[in-house]
Amino acid sequence: MSDGERFTDRADAGDRLAAALADRHGDVDRVVAIPRGGLPLGRAVADALAAPLDVVVAKKIGAPDNPEYAIGAVATDGSVWRTESAIRRTGADEAYFERERERVAERSREKAARYRGDETEPPVAGERVVIVDDGAATGATLHACLRQLRAADAAHLTVAIPVAPPDTVDALAATADEVVCLSTPTNFQGVGQFYERFGQVTDEEAIAYLDAEP
Repeated sequence: MSDGERFTDRADAGDRLAAALADRHGDVDRVVAIPRGGLPLGRAVADALAAPLDVVVAKKIGAPDNPEYAIGAVATDGSVWRTESAIRRTGADEAYFERERERVAERSREKAARYRGDETEPPVAGERVVIVDDGAATGATLHACLRQLRAADAAHLTVAIPVAPPDTVDALAATADEVVCLSTPTNFQGVGQFYERFGQVTDEEAIAYLDAEP
């Protein structure tokens, strides 16, 4: 895909990502998607690879005066990713970061429980796992998810995303075993910029993708 080319919607992005992964991966034990936006793509990838679909949940830690600006992210098990440059830029101190880390980790656990119900975290030890999202800006959430899965002894971790800026892909490649990214535009301003339709996915819609049978 050329620099700056857009996807029609998440279904289109999921189909393209699934095709790219099917050409490269014949042996995947599990696909995990980051809710909510990653689940439409995760369903397509899981079906293409004949692998079970689950979720991996992490939420961003926002800056003191701008909660939408990520200074890190934390997953359900407390695995945390710190974006040190953003922490310095926003003046967030350690007390703030730790307080938010604990609060956001609890929110992550609540979200995972909403999606899984009574089911526990899947056992990923020794598994080849593909992590799917609908794109990445800073990659903080993906980094936290990678740390959680690595701590759970996953054997091989592939990040699969339609679009991200080049520096984010480089940083993810240093943490994951492999990164499959269809487009790495240098004019990146936000994930939604590269979709013609990028409406919000509701929890109900996302859970339906998780429950759907191939």
